Amino acid sequence: MSETAAPVPAVSHITPAPATSGTSRPRSARISLTALQIVLGLFYAIASALPKLIAHPSAVEAFDKLGWGHTGMYVIGALELAGGIALLVPLLDSVAAVALSALMVGAFIVNVTVIHGPYVATPLILILPLALIAWARRSHTTELLRLVRRRV
Repeated sequence: MSETAAPVPAVSHITPAPATSGTSRPRSARISLTALQIVLGLFYAIASALPKLIAHPSAVEAFDKLGWGHTGMYVIGALELAGGIALLVPLLDSVAAVALSALMVGAFIVNVTVIHGPYVATPLILILPLALIAWARRSHTTELLRLVRRRV
């Protein structure tokens, strides 16, 4: 070995720095959660709200069976559309997930007590990912409250 070359110490293993960019969740978890929000947001806006807002015959029939008529159908459709869009807005995503969960509790109760259809469990299944979003993005709710209080 020459006098100018320093010996290189043997490294048993190198641990890469975590890719968290300032948060406690790994990057893959954040990407997965964002993808889930996009899928649910599109589901509520397109698959759930749109048939109600365009008065698709299946939606009209269901709401007539409930006795809620067109007004109830349009109100529920508007709430689902607003919730689906809000799931895609970072500051509103947690609040939207909680609101949509409450709407799904109501949908479950109506399905069990009035409709008795084959999709009774669907609202309960949708509550699970909504609860995950609400919990994982709870810091957004805190930030939203801070902004609202500052403006009041």
